[in-house]
Amino acid sequence: MLLKTDNAPVNASAQKVFEFLSDAKNIESLLPADVISDFKSDENGCSFKAQGGIVIPLLYLSKDPYTRIHMESGEKAPFKYTLSILLEDHGDTCEGHIEFEANINMFMKMMVEKPLTSLFAVMTKNLQKQFA
Repeated sequence: MLLKTDNAPVNASAQKVFEFLSDAKNIESLLPADVISDFKSDENGCSFKAQGGIVIPLLYLSKDPYTRIHMESGEKAPFKYTLSILLEDHGDTCEGHIEFEANINMFMKMMVEKPLTSLFAVMTKNLQKQFA
């Protein structure tokens, strides 16, 4: 399964957005507070509980300055996945999108596709507000 969000404009340089997202504690401000709990972060990434008590760990895999942040699932994830945030610099502004990839069966895909799409939409809007 591959989920890819549309490109979204952000009113900040790719460098500022990259630096913000490179600090895992900042990811909490992008998440929908009404469906997320037990957020924890350190230099390696973050984890939180989604509605239903599912633990979602995001561990930094690689950071390509100002263009890409690549993360992967951690030990307690319900399945293996990768998440990439891709940035395109336009000087004082940038555009970015999320790519989420998981090797899951059709039943699991039907269960997670809509909630993940909604989560990524909220995260994108909150990132845009962060730099408004």
